[in-house]
Amino acid sequence: MSGLALVAALGLAGCGGGSTGDEGGAKGQAPAVAMNPSAVRTSDSPLGTVLVDGSGRTLYLFTADGKNTNSMDCDAACLKLWPPMEGKPKPGDGVDAGLIGTTDGAGRAQVTYAGHPLYYYAADRAAGDVKGQGIDGVWFALDGKGAAVKKAAPAASATQDGGDGGFGY
Repeated sequence: MSGLALVAALGLAGCGGGSTGDEGGAKGQAPAVAMNPSAVRTSDSPLGTVLVDGSGRTLYLFTADGKNTNSMDCDAACLKLWPPMEGKPKPGDGVDAGLIGTTDGAGRAQVTYAGHPLYYYAADRAAGDVKGQGIDGVWFALDGKGAAVKKAAPAASATQDGGDGGFGY
């Protein structure tokens, strides 16, 4: 097994997420674009129309989660990289209010859409960033119907932007 493949496998075992080394958004630090759970809405992105929060931050699903179930066995490093969207948001433009819900995520109400628990990616530094798209083949943005967007992020938004792979757990 190549070194890169081994690192990827270890990262997937940790919580299914790699990093670019620019993790921003750590607990106790404000991300470049504040997480704003006041709304779930859709917005245009390099992937097409995707779910975002009230600040325009892209929201992601983790394919291993069950319907309305956060199945991540996530340690502090994982939560730093993939923080859950928490709270009780209001529906915004482009979403079906009936698809917004919550589930128990690490003892707090985690927002769901169409049954998928929602997460942020810490390396998304600006509204519209999609750097978490397709990481390890298990993290994807969602469309307004709640389906995973499987389109690859454009090279400028790619997750491997010259970082060290930084699986760091």
